[in-house]
Amino acid sequence: MDATSQRFLMCRPTYFAVDYAINPWMDPTAPVDTERAVRQWERLRQVYRDLGHVVEEITPLPGLPDMVFAANGGTVVGDRAMAVQFRDPQRADEAPAYRAWFEAAGFDVYDPKHVNEGEGDVLLAGDVLLAGTGFRTAHASHAQLQEVFGYPVITMQLVDPRFYHLDTALTVLDEQTVAYLPEAFSPGSRAVLRRLFPDAVHATMADAEVLGLNAVSDGRHVVLPEQATGLAAKLRDRGYQTIGVDLSELRKAGGGPKCCTLRLGKASK
Repeated sequence: MDATSQRFLMCRPTYFAVDYAINPWMDPTAPVDTERAVRQWERLRQVYRDLGHVVEEITPLPGLPDMVFAANGGTVVGDRAMAVQFRDPQRADEAPAYRAWFEAAGFDVYDPKHVNEGEGDVLLAGDVLLAGTGFRTAHASHAQLQEVFGYPVITMQLVDPRFYHLDTALTVLDEQTVAYLPEAFSPGSRAVLRRLFPDAVHATMADAEVLGLNAVSDGRHVVLPEQATGLAAKLRDRGYQTIGVDLSELRKAGGGPKCCTLRLGKASK
């Protein structure tokens, strides 16, 4: 297995809080330790750097506690970036901030015509884009993704509100392999996944419930929540090297390693 050095975009959780509930993980009455969230995030960033990845950062903005979840800020393939349109008004002001970052970084930026929550629901898997819908990203946005990026788009229907974004229910391990929770998908989507990825790793509900599938792989190393011990063991059996991180504070808002990580492409040598 070959690891590919990546460029990632991240956002420090300086203003992280759970002030509202827009997914089943969020409970505004439960205490949140923002300093601990920052320490956990810094550990994730250091893991990436230790693996040889390049981490770029966008400046966090006050009043946007979910801006830490950079994967929702856009979709990047090659030199093109699709900006986002959030379903929930609480996150709406994140969209122009990320769009401005893409423009300043030199990407060709395309504006969404429909609700589209970025890499939370759009994952490049080999020669196709897997695109989630059912809770956040609108199905109508999938046609635009295909036109902008020129990859076939495969719709994935999500059915469990706990797994409201595709990246909470499926992770791309390499160009040929994914791991996913079958119960998170409609029968038709499960059938498509079986056809596309007959050698996929199937996660258990126990590992999915600690956001174990909200993981980041470079083709060899898989960074995932340390609580997902069963999934980590399955991945090691397949030859992947797993690195567990604790993002339990950020999980109070429904986020894990992948939520905090927007892929910008391969790192320059």
